[in-house]
Parts: sequence; C-alpha cells; structure tokens
Amino acid sequence: QVQLVESGGGLVQAGGSLRLSCVASGRTFSRYNMGWFRQAPGKERAFVAAITWSGVRRDYADSVKGRFTISRDNAKNAVYLRMNSLKPEDTAVYYCAASEGYTYRSDSYDYWGQGTQVTVSS
Repeated sequence: QVQLVESGGGLVQAGGSLRLSCVASGRTFSRYNMGWFRQAPGKERAFVAAITWSGVRRDYADSVKGRFTISRDNAKNAVYLRMNSLKPEDTAVYYCAASEGYTYRSDSYDYWGQGTQVTVSS
C-alpha cells in the first residue's frame, strides 16, 4: 500500500515556475514507477510525465517537453515536477500516481494522490 500526498501548487503568472512535490508513505516507494497527470475543468485526466523506479528513464507529454522536469529521490520517498515557462493552458489539478509497470495510461496506475491546484494567469 502506498499513500501519496502532493504539494507545491498555487497561483503563478504566465512565464513563471513552480515545483510540485509528492511524498509517499511506505517503505516500497523505490519499487514503483511514478507519474504526474493533470486534469483541467471539463477535460479528461491527461498524462504529463513519468519516471522509472530507478530514475533512468523519463518521458513527457509533447505539450510540456522542454518546460517540465520530473525527478525523484528514493531516499526521501519523493517525486517532483519542476514546471518552467508556465502557460495559462497548464492550469489544472495535478496528481501524482504510482504504478508497478511503466506506462502513460492513467488506468494502469495503482495509487493516486489527492491532487494540487495549479493556476496560471495570463
């Protein structure tokens, strides 16, 4: 069992930056591949970024490539999402999730956090 808690969301102007954090409970965090997803009002939850349990492989949605960076610190049971050059269309609730497999599919993730709101003003 893994419990995930996100933090770091907030209101930022376009072009600004935020770093989201997701801290996991349990001693098996390092076994899980981690992902970040987001859901804007009226839209489906969408893949943002993923990282393997070792941190060796990282993948991003096309819409955030070059602007967002996913990382993890297994010693701290944490995964991060650094978001630079934010745009109004990045406004959404951001969720971290854990999966035994490495995937972009949200329905393949086993555990989810409660989400943190990111709002980018123009």
